[in-house]
Amino acid sequence: MSYQQPPRRPGSGQGRPPQGRGGPGGYGPEPGYGRPGPGRKPAYHNTSMLPLPGQDEARDYGRPDDYRRPPGGEGYPPPPMRRPRRPRWGRRIGIAFLVLILIIVGVLVWMDFSLNRVTAIEDYPGRPAEAAGTNWLIVGSDSREGLTPEQKAQLSTGDAGGQRTDTIMVAHIPDNDTPPTLLSLPRDSNVEIPGHGTSKINAAFALGGAPLLVKTVEGATGLRIDHYAEINFGGFAEIVDDVGGVEMDIPEEMHDTVTGVTIPAGHQTLTGAQALGFVRMRHSGATPRSDLDRVANQRKFIGALAGKIATAGTLLNPFKLFPTIGSVTDALTVDDGDHLWHLMNLGFAMNGISDGSTVATTVPVTDGSATKWDSTKSKELFDALRQDTPIPPDALYK
Repeated sequence: MSYQQPPRRPGSGQGRPPQGRGGPGGYGPEPGYGRPGPGRKPAYHNTSMLPLPGQDEARDYGRPDDYRRPPGGEGYPPPPMRRPRRPRWGRRIGIAFLVLILIIVGVLVWMDFSLNRVTAIEDYPGRPAEAAGTNWLIVGSDSREGLTPEQKAQLSTGDAGGQRTDTIMVAHIPDNDTPPTLLSLPRDSNVEIPGHGTSKINAAFALGGAPLLVKTVEGATGLRIDHYAEINFGGFAEIVDDVGGVEMDIPEEMHDTVTGVTIPAGHQTLTGAQALGFVRMRHSGATPRSDLDRVANQRKFIGALAGKIATAGTLLNPFKLFPTIGSVTDALTVDDGDHLWHLMNLGFAMNGISDGSTVATTVPVTDGSATKWDSTKSKELFDALRQDTPIPPDALYK
């Protein structure tokens, strides 16, 4: 069965030559209807456009597939300008701040692990119960261990062996708005030393070190010691030198007839060696009450030193802060349970000695020899500390 083309509708395709596959080569029989004339490209290859206003001649963009090439070549418009990306300063500052915090925390953790530690606070039957506030026992040791002959001469320490303590203090940090207290215990005070009878309080340190001294102080005062800090001669002088010295007002010239240390009168910055001579001095016309004047000078200097460390010039300057903290960790010996942040809390509390916001006093004694405590007044003092209440004025001994 042969295929027959259906008849055309009337008027369809009239006047139009046959197109498509009907002619040879697949084009219509005449130029202009699919077959290009001589020397001409097919119509759909002509990609030139009429000139735009202001142009002299038409622009030829080439073959359609030329548009796939990246712009900017010859005969193509220039690529659009990419807007520069604004720097994200907020993000950069945040990252830098985070890195700085991590470095500081890492250094503080390392310094905390570097603290010298000793088992100073032990539990035992009859130990005072926990009470309000926090109590520190602060001890200044006259140990010459580790000092060279030149350092001993510079610091005027002498050559005494063993370990004794020239400074015994209790720092009370309250839990309420009661002012902190720094209390001196004169070294010649006669107290009961567990297992050794009655003797001078500083003998406890020589007989049994930190544990026996803590137990002796707890028994004599009725206060439970929570933290312990001990510093020796060399460490004390090093801390003072690392902070750039400590400013002090010396009312009159001080000359120690035993050590030979002389400190002139006037406002001055004490070096480490001078500061050590100042807090140890008791054989001088400027210290007529001997040990009572010495402990008063010790409290005064601790307040000035804490104030120097707590200044913005030290806290905000890492070149001063980290060497200072490093010298503190090297110089101090603390209890096993103590950490660097405990020491910072203590330092901020003692910063108030200079402006009077921290109470600085001595346990009330009966006479200038400072060997016997006033039982009535000292009980009032210890009870106030135990209960976080203001100390009665008559229990304050300057």
